[in-house]
Amino acid sequence: MKKLLAIALMFSMALVSCSKSDDENNDDPQKVGIVGEWYSSKANIAPILASLGIDSIYAKFNADNTYVVESFASGAKTTLTGTYVQEKSGVGNIWNITVNQNSPTALTSKGIFEIDATSKPYTMRYEVAQTEPAITGVVPPTAVAGFGSTSGGAFGQMNIQKYIKIQK
Repeated sequence: MKKLLAIALMFSMALVSCSKSDDENNDDPQKVGIVGEWYSSKANIAPILASLGIDSIYAKFNADNTYVVESFASGAKTTLTGTYVQEKSGVGNIWNITVNQNSPTALTSKGIFEIDATSKPYTMRYEVAQTEPAITGVVPPTAVAGFGSTSGGAFGQMNIQKYIKIQK
């Protein structure tokens, strides 16, 4: 009886440890989307953000749908926090994202992102536009219209942010 109990206990521990490690190590962007840590250096900053003096961005999207983004302009850091919702768009590998920022000011942005998992580290294109409070003439990009579709294409490539995934 003790031997059977010991075998059952070892089997259950193996199942728990396998499923836990599989979840913790699951890095497949088709399963987890934007979850993870991302970095953008000066050469990859969206031109709209670069025009504001932003020279680098660190973004951490947590599995619990919270995020922290730190942007840097001439050494000064701005921290943005909030929640997000992501879903596959059904168009290629493009995902839809809604970002609800709560700090330093409350606003909502909507847009799209796409992760290239063929490169190591992974790279991502990310394009969002503020929807609340609304900005006159600004409409978020859509997966169907593709990257560069903010405001019907009026911004071209100016609003596309490029990131690399930080590998641990």
